[in-house]
Amino acid sequence: MKNSLLPSEHRGGVDAHTGAVIHQLTSAPCINHATYFLQSSITPDGQTLIFTSYRSGSAQLFSVEQFPHGPIRQWTGGEAIHPFSPAIHPDGRRVFFVRGGSVWAIHRDSLEEFEITRFRGAQLGELSLSSDGLWLTAAIRQAGRNGIAVGYIDGAAWKVIPFPRTVIHPQFHPIDPEWIEFAADPAPRIHRVRRDGSDVECLYEHGNDEFVVHETFLGRTGGLVYSVWPHGLWRLDWQTGRRTPICEFNAWHITPNRDGTRILCDTNHPDLGLFLIDAATGARRPLCLSGASNGGSQWRESRYALAGDFEAARSATAAALSWMEVPTDTVYGPQWTHPHPSFSPDEKLAVFTSDRSGSPQVYAVEIK
Repeated sequence: MKNSLLPSEHRGGVDAHTGAVIHQLTSAPCINHATYFLQSSITPDGQTLIFTSYRSGSAQLFSVEQFPHGPIRQWTGGEAIHPFSPAIHPDGRRVFFVRGGSVWAIHRDSLEEFEITRFRGAQLGELSLSSDGLWLTAAIRQAGRNGIAVGYIDGAAWKVIPFPRTVIHPQFHPIDPEWIEFAADPAPRIHRVRRDGSDVECLYEHGNDEFVVHETFLGRTGGLVYSVWPHGLWRLDWQTGRRTPICEFNAWHITPNRDGTRILCDTNHPDLGLFLIDAATGARRPLCLSGASNGGSQWRESRYALAGDFEAARSATAAALSWMEVPTDTVYGPQWTHPHPSFSPDEKLAVFTSDRSGSPQVYAVEIK
C-alpha cells in the first residue's frame, strides 16, 4: 500500500571480474528496475534511490530510504505508472512521472500526488526535466498522431509539437532549455526543435542500415554522443553537425557524466559488462559484469527493425507491439532486461538493473 515501509533488501557483494563493491538493493521476486538511463535514480542529496516495482501487482514507484541500507517505501498506488517515466527534480523534493496520458508530481516527504496535465486518449513516454527545473517534456502519441508534449512543471502552457513519425525520449539541451533534442523512428533519428515548436531540424541524415541509438547530450559540453550499434561511439557537434568517432566498441546504453569527460555504458552481443569510456581518447575500463539477459532480437542485427520484424514478433508473442516498451518480448526486448546504467549525482556509483537472479533487481556498483 502507498506509504508502507518494507524491510531493507540490501545485500553486499563483490564483482567477480573487477573486484568492485556491488550493492543489491532489491530482491522481491518480481520486476524491479531503476529509472531510464537518461535519468539518475538517486536524489541529489544521495539519501534516497527511486525505482519501479511490480511487487504490488502493477508498476508503482518505490524508494530505498537512507540509501543504500535503509527500508523500502512505496510511493504510489492505484493506477499503474509508466515504469520508465520517473524524473527527479533538481531540488530533490519532487519526482515527476506519467500515468497514461497524464503527468503527475509527488512530494518526497509527504507523498502527496497531484496531476499536472492530461492529454485525453494519449500515451506519454518517459519524462525529461530542463536543467533549470521549470519545464517538462515527453514523447506523445494521441489519436494516431505523434509528437512532443512540453510545458511548465506547474501545468501551465502545455502544448504538443507534432511530428510525422514516432518520437522517442526528447531531452532538453543542458545549457539552453529553449532547445529539445529528440529521436525519430525510423531513420534518420537525431533531431532538434525549439521549445516553441519552431526550427525542426534533422541533425544527421542516415538510413535504416546505420543503427544510430541512444543519443544524448555529452554532459554540459552542449554536444551530443550516440552509438552506431554495435560498432562504436560517435560525437556530434550541436553547432556544426560535425561527427567524430570516439571509439570502436559495442557500447549500448550510454550516460555521460556532467562535464562530458566520461561515458558510462553497458554492452551487449557480447555482454562484456559495464564500462567507463574516456570521451577524449576512447580508452575504457570495466566496472563490473551485468549478468542481464538483454532481451530483444534486434540487438543481434546492425539495422533498425522493419515492418516484417515487428510482424514476426507479433506472431511469436501474440501480443500487441507498442511504441512504448511493455513487459513482453518485442524486437527491442523488454526494457527491464537491459541494465540501463546511470550515474549517481556524485558520480561515485553506477546504478543498473539485472535479471541475473531470475527476476530484475536494482544494483549499484561503486566507481573507484
